[in-house]
Amino acid sequence: MFVDRVKIELRAGRGGNGCVSFRRERYIPRGGPDGGDGGEGASIILEARHGVNSLAQFANRKFWRAPCGSPGQGSGCHGRAARDLKLYVPIGTALIDAEHGFVIKDLVKAGEQVVVVRGGKKGRGNVHFKSAQNQAPRESTRGGEGENRLVVLELKSIADVGLLGMPNAGKSTLLSVISAARPEIADYPFTTKHPNIGIVRPTVDSSFAVADIPGLIEGASEGVGLGHDFLRHVERAGLLIHLVEPMPSDGADPVANYHTIRSELASYSPELAKRDEIVVISKCELTGASEVRDAMAESIGKDVRLISAVTGQGLPGLIRVIVQHLDDARKRESEADPSQEPLAVGLRVGEVMASKQPVKPRRLPPHLSGPTANLSDQNQPRDYNEASQ
Repeated sequence: MFVDRVKIELRAGRGGNGCVSFRRERYIPRGGPDGGDGGEGASIILEARHGVNSLAQFANRKFWRAPCGSPGQGSGCHGRAARDLKLYVPIGTALIDAEHGFVIKDLVKAGEQVVVVRGGKKGRGNVHFKSAQNQAPRESTRGGEGENRLVVLELKSIADVGLLGMPNAGKSTLLSVISAARPEIADYPFTTKHPNIGIVRPTVDSSFAVADIPGLIEGASEGVGLGHDFLRHVERAGLLIHLVEPMPSDGADPVANYHTIRSELASYSPELAKRDEIVVISKCELTGASEVRDAMAESIGKDVRLISAVTGQGLPGLIRVIVQHLDDARKRESEADPSQEPLAVGLRVGEVMASKQPVKPRRLPPHLSGPTANLSDQNQPRDYNEASQ
């Protein structure tokens, strides 16, 4: 089950109470207070991690509670602090405050984490209250309550390229041909119920992620069809591939279909409508696809490509153009922020950082690194002793 939006309640653990205790041992009169402190309550942390693809683990469990700290004990024994509860979410998850609607944190990198609710403070034992005037204190403090928060987790897929188009435009077929993804493919509208992500590897050392978005129709930005729920998955795509079917099954005009999708993008997000775009006429094996390509190019005033996922026509050229667009975009980002080096195509941030870590030298065993490193059957210790004399 694919879940991309869920509302949950998070409650941090309560701190352990302080202890009221007095030292009572034989031959030690007036032992004094020795009550220990309680332990810290556990916090709840959200962390983005590779391999987590959905928010399904939160679909049937709406309340998460972190463990509480242990209370203090006598003889100066402090309570054990509770271990923080760490919840793993997909990369691209936005943490939103359910009450006020603002974004608390956008987890867009692997390993990025945020403390959503903090655990309660520990209670203090009576040993902290002793003084010259109060030598037998019976005061202690209770552990603090943990924070409680109602949040919304919203998944926005991270992909280098997003596939757009009307239903049955050939998006899922294209994704299955150029990558190892296996989305559902059928000859009826809205076959794709949730976004699918595939990895395309043009060369051995490079790759990029492609997201297949469910088909959009007129009114998608207002909640019509499936577009309102899934348009947010294309927000993070750096490049849009707009697929246009040359001969729609409903007899619609392909050029009009293109402008319909463009208007829906502008209504949903003006910034998204300004994103780099490559217009592609799919199913070019059909008769009349070239005429549709010419009409489309004349209408929008830019180049339009022809491809066929069945015959493979135009696919190598399309992949080369995508790689060039992604490289140019990363170069512009590096020029705007010189402190950040451009990432290689398709490499994840964690992989790039790992590749830049210094390699530790291999540690040799003592018999190969110490004074005996040069000894062998031909070079015995006695030979060195005779040479020194």
